[in-house]
Formats: sequence, structure tokens, C-alpha cells
Amino acid sequence: MFERIELMNMARAMTDYAAKRQTVVARNVANADTPGYAARDLEPFEDSYRNQHAPELRRTRTGHIDATVWTADERREFSVDGPASPNGNNVSLEEEMLRAAETKKQHELSLGIYRSALDLMRTSLGRS
Repeated sequence: MFERIELMNMARAMTDYAAKRQTVVARNVANADTPGYAARDLEPFEDSYRNQHAPELRRTRTGHIDATVWTADERREFSVDGPASPNGNNVSLEEEMLRAAETKKQHELSLGIYRSALDLMRTSLGRS
């Protein structure tokens, strides 16, 4: 039942995105002293979520909307530009701390959306 509700899909996708981005940030921090390592990041969730190509669904009415499909496996990593140290490594621990804080904020937001959606469904069913 919940897999067909767009709000629940978005909250799940946002949680998956935050987990994957935290993995990328942790990998950057772990390789902060690795010669030649290039820092990585994920494209913003908003861009990756809306750019997914959903399978074409059969529409029986013109008012029906498309379903958005997003999976964390379809994330788009890219190399972060920045000044490199003499050994060729461009990981900035300060930047990674900021990315980790942004990721925590995104994760908390996704949980808040999920909780609000559940509260809304409980209210609509007459349960509090």
C-alpha cells in the first residue's frame, strides 16, 4: 500500500540518498591522506530525484500522473574540484565536515516527512 504513495516514495528515496552520500563523505575522509585521491560527492537529491525516467504507465484518464522511480543505486557521483595538496589529494576535511552536516540534515528531513505522512494517514483513517 505505501509503495504507491508518492510522499512515502520520496521520503524513502531521500533517506537512501542520505545514506549513500554519508558513505561517499566517509570514503573521502578515510582517504584524506591517500596520494592522488580525488574527493567525490553525489549530485543533489533534487536533481537526481526528478531526472529519473519512470517506466511508462498505462493511463486510463488524462488526469493520471506519472510515477517517479528513484533508487539510491542510480546515484550520480562526480569528482569535487578543489585545490590539491602536493601529493595530488584534494580532500578538504572542513568541506567534508560541511557535507556530513548537510547529509545529517537531509536524513532528519526525510524522517520528518515520513512521520508527517504517517500522521496524516492515521488522521485520515480516524486514528490519532
